[in-house]
Amino acid sequence: MSNHVPALFALLLSAIFVSGAAEKPSVLFLFADDVGREVLGSYGGTSYETPHIDALAKTGMQFGHCYSMPVCHPSRVCIMTGVYPARQGNPRWGDFAKDYEAKTFAHVLKANGYATAVAGKWQLALMKNDPRHPERLGFDEWSVFGWHEGPRFHDPMIYENGGVRDDTNGKYGPDLYVDFLIEFMEKSQATGKPFFAYYPMALAHDVTDDLKGKMVPFYKENRWMNYKEMAESMDEMVGRLVEFLDQSGLRKDTIIIFSTDNGTAKSSYIRVVDGKMVKDEVWSNWGDGKVRGGKTEFTDWGTRVPLIVSWEEKIEAGSTADDLVDFSDFLPTLAELTGSEVPEDWTMDGVSFAPRLLRGEASPRTWAYSELRGKRFVRTKKFKLYGDGRFFDVATNPLKEILLKESGRPDPEGTEARLLLQNALDSVPAPAN
Repeated sequence: MSNHVPALFALLLSAIFVSGAAEKPSVLFLFADDVGREVLGSYGGTSYETPHIDALAKTGMQFGHCYSMPVCHPSRVCIMTGVYPARQGNPRWGDFAKDYEAKTFAHVLKANGYATAVAGKWQLALMKNDPRHPERLGFDEWSVFGWHEGPRFHDPMIYENGGVRDDTNGKYGPDLYVDFLIEFMEKSQATGKPFFAYYPMALAHDVTDDLKGKMVPFYKENRWMNYKEMAESMDEMVGRLVEFLDQSGLRKDTIIIFSTDNGTAKSSYIRVVDGKMVKDEVWSNWGDGKVRGGKTEFTDWGTRVPLIVSWEEKIEAGSTADDLVDFSDFLPTLAELTGSEVPEDWTMDGVSFAPRLLRGEASPRTWAYSELRGKRFVRTKKFKLYGDGRFFDVATNPLKEILLKESGRPDPEGTEARLLLQNALDSVPAPAN
């Protein structure tokens, strides 16, 4: 009988471990680059084929009022920390506030027993000067291209776990980033550890001038990928990752989040003419008309971005939400969804929208915030107040902001909203110019 006790004890331990693991869902966070709502079929776009992302919306919840910063870097530092950039001292491009390196969503989940990895776009440090920067921000493993240090798509320069890969010639960066994350998820599955796989995608940001004295490698026919090709490649990469989760049996216990750092670019580098990089304008079909990309703008096309969350049997399939969400909300939401604790001494701007996802309860957020280079706005779904005092109706015509001026007639709703929004602005430090 004594020979059977160790085996029985091991079986009980295994059951306890598996039960515990089920209580900690894994997370795949897909964060696309320069992709507005008009790009996705599930949001009404018709210029691009995005079946895999659209399928996430059919199996999960799609949000209609998620707000980013107008460009990538402030969006990224906000989403990782739950703190607005102005409160962090407005980190410069390619920089990350030292005081917040230990206060990221990766650290929160890692403290709760998660394996953590990031692959794709970093941009938060010059990797050649700080090749282990992702580690300090909470990632066990990383495979990223640097910030203006080398190609991101074809023949990419990739920093991986402290070194530079030497096997990328003839290869396509997004494929390598996906391969890396799949291998990471496989290892996590083998060890029985929940994972946090963060994929800040290269797509659909165009190439940049990253090689002194020569152009980054072309896609084909002496040109780079056009926006349509990048958008559809983005969807393909999402499809590969979701397919892995399905085939590995991990899908049921994995939360999949898809969002983007800002609106679509207005134009995209496509070819070289007379030795100079030349852009094509980016226009997309949406509804009955065409929309030009709004990146860098404070309009809806620059800051109102897609947000889709899918978790089988936990989030109602095909559901929608109109709750206000801004980028400070992701860290507390991830913490609540995974049962992770945020240290009490951390000050955050974010509000968890997990109750909406899990129980259909409205988020308590009453305003959303965005900033860039000394300018900012705060808004409800109906009204929008800029830092310079301009006050707009943004609900009457979704494609146009209508300036509201003082009139002799009292407007209780507008007056109340303006007071709320002014108090909100006053609660956040003014951003640096």
